[in-house]
Amino acid sequence: MAEKTLFQKIANGEIPSEMVYEDDQCFAFRDINPQAPTHILICPRKPIPSLDDITEDDGELVGHLSLVATRIAAEEGLTNGYRTVYNCGEHGQQSVPHLHLHLIGGRQLNWPPG
Repeated sequence: MAEKTLFQKIANGEIPSEMVYEDDQCFAFRDINPQAPTHILICPRKPIPSLDDITEDDGELVGHLSLVATRIAAEEGLTNGYRTVYNCGEHGQQSVPHLHLHLIGGRQLNWPPG
């Protein structure tokens, strides 16, 4: 049996977090190192290591993550805009091997991002 990812432990309540959303497919919590006033991570319950590992069967799940992001953005009052980001791999700065969507907003964001 593979070891649980950090995000699976958060979902299971083994590691404390500020959860903002949960359903049967995903969960969302505030990032402990926020890059903006609102920085929320949206994770599938299915432990997919990275964006490179999604399959055709995961299409509906990945779409669901985006729908949840828009719902949370509205609830957070991000009426002036926000950014959603998937980091993938070492050069993409992915730090946890569990697919997650960053929802970032609450201030003017710069472009290019980095």
